[in-house]
Amino acid sequence: MNNDEPTSNGGLIRLRLDISYDGEFFNGWAKQEKLRTVQGELERIFGFIFFAETPLTCAGRTDSGVHARGQVAHMDVPENKWREIEAQGLYRLNRALAEDVRVLAVQVADKDFDARFSALARTYSYRIADGAVGPLPLNRKSVLSWPDRLNDVAMAQASDLLLGEHDFTGFCRRREFATTIRTIQSFTWERTTEYLCATVTADAFCHSMVRSLMGALTAVGEGRKPIEWPASMLNATERASDVPVLPPHGLTLEHVRYPSQAELAARAADTKKRRQRPDYRESVHGSH
Repeated sequence: MNNDEPTSNGGLIRLRLDISYDGEFFNGWAKQEKLRTVQGELERIFGFIFFAETPLTCAGRTDSGVHARGQVAHMDVPENKWREIEAQGLYRLNRALAEDVRVLAVQVADKDFDARFSALARTYSYRIADGAVGPLPLNRKSVLSWPDRLNDVAMAQASDLLLGEHDFTGFCRRREFATTIRTIQSFTWERTTEYLCATVTADAFCHSMVRSLMGALTAVGEGRKPIEWPASMLNATERASDVPVLPPHGLTLEHVRYPSQAELAARAADTKKRRQRPDYRESVHGSH
């Protein structure tokens, strides 16, 4: 659908959706034929509500089994139909959805808002229960169980060496004609009585990047690799085979940050331009 200004005679209006889901029984975000996905589920329900196709664009496509507390998406719908249901739209939507996905908010967005390209940063968390007890029963679906105590001090030191703009080819799965250059803005660790939680924020992430980073860092935490080892993978020219990818259920998309309304269009244009620059494109590398 286009991004025309909404009008009273059937023009389109852009909606922003804030979404949370338990990824256990979803085959990721992206719509796939004959598979249950978050995008597919939401588009199906909105199709019933608006009697029209309603393609969704999200801030970051999560893999199978990955959760989200703060996913963001946008879609363009007929303004007249939205105004008819606006007062009860959120209630009607969540009543129709399965219990493992919820739309937390729906609001009319600026026509320049793009959930993907307008984003300034995405924040993910990864939780690991490395104590004798393991994850508590109520958290077992979102916390990874680890058999031995990890050295979180060494892991934090290794994480610091990954900050900044780098080519993360060594941690990413290939996707043709897409960049693997990303900027990690922060990478912090917190230990609670139950688990160790890593929180990482970047302008964007490549496919499986966070779980690969966590695989490298747990190798440091176990003492199998030195603190400098994860950062040495930044020199790799292809996906490093000795970097493990941790299971998806410990990973959660926590938050997506956007600029002010006045800066939305400029941010989206800049993101698209940077990802199309020759020095940002590697024909043998991949990301989304």
